[in-house]
Amino acid sequence: MSTTSTKPAASSQPAAQAEHSSEHAHPKKRPARSLTWKSALLGIVILGLAGWLGGLAIHAYRYVETDNAYLAGHLHQVSPLQEGRVLAVLVTDNQTVNAGDVLVRLDPLEFELALQKSRAAMEQARAQEAQTRAAAAQADAQITEAEARVKQAVAQVAQTTAQLELARLTLTRDEQLFGKGGVIAQSDLDNARSTFTAAEAAGAANQANVAAAESSLGSAQAAQKSAHAQIAAASAGLAVTESAVRDAERKLSYATITAPAAGRVGNKMVEAGNYVLPGQILLSLVEPAPWIVANFKETQLTLLQPGQPVEITIDAFPGTVLQGHIDSLSPASGAQFALLPPDNASGNFNKVVQRVPVKITLDQASLSSLGDRLRLGYSVVVSVRIR
Repeated sequence: MSTTSTKPAASSQPAAQAEHSSEHAHPKKRPARSLTWKSALLGIVILGLAGWLGGLAIHAYRYVETDNAYLAGHLHQVSPLQEGRVLAVLVTDNQTVNAGDVLVRLDPLEFELALQKSRAAMEQARAQEAQTRAAAAQADAQITEAEARVKQAVAQVAQTTAQLELARLTLTRDEQLFGKGGVIAQSDLDNARSTFTAAEAAGAANQANVAAAESSLGSAQAAQKSAHAQIAAASAGLAVTESAVRDAERKLSYATITAPAAGRVGNKMVEAGNYVLPGQILLSLVEPAPWIVANFKETQLTLLQPGQPVEITIDAFPGTVLQGHIDSLSPASGAQFALLPPDNASGNFNKVVQRVPVKITLDQASLSSLGDRLRLGYSVVVSVRIR
């Protein structure tokens, strides 16, 4: 019984080994469907990659692009024009102000006192000028009076000259008549001689009056010149005091520091009570209309020119595409405007591709869409359509 039961087990072992070896000798074939799917996927990926590369090539052909760009704008550094103590600061950080709004007030007392002093000096100079003008008017009147006296004296000289001539003729005739046998009496001859002598004395006196009148006229003319010179000096002094008043008014106006333009306050570094000096930066004021400065490589400038449209993306607003155009190109590379321009003649020369700043302005619609969210210094990517 035991022998018959072990035979089937012995015979089944080789059969199992044969079956196992036949499985290794003839593996199962995988279906062709999985190979087709992978090939299709690979083809799609290759086509997509080719399309992406083609799009990049077309974009590179049509556009010139750079990410070396940033937002720039009018940045006003507000500083006082004279020294003084800060009385009040009327703005806060990031506040929006209009042109002419008061930002800072300095203590005006010193400037008000200087203005009052200058005005008092000006009033004194005006009074002195008025006094000299009155003296000049009096000198003019004296000139007129002296000229009238001279004319009167000259007329009197003419009158006495005529009387003297008449007296001479009369005396000569009477002497002749008396010498011919006493045609006239001695008394008549004596009267003629007396009249002639009186006429001579009157003529001499009138000549002296003419000399005196002319001397008075000369003195009046000298006084007139002096008076008019004093008017010129007084007018010059008045002009000096008026300039001093204007200067004092200017300094007083500098005690009120106003906004030079509309914008937002930033970098405020002043507080009430500070003593400030001319040129010291108190705060900054940023105008709300920025532009873009894009630093293109010199090899990218061949086809760039003002007026070309530009697509703009700002890192702070991903997914937002803005529109603008080229405003102008810089006349030199950025290196030439540096504090220490490179000296290529030094003998240690390495060629570096230069970058040239290009100013790009945003269209009004793009500016309006972002409102006041634009900040100077934001990083920008620009693409200029050249073809």
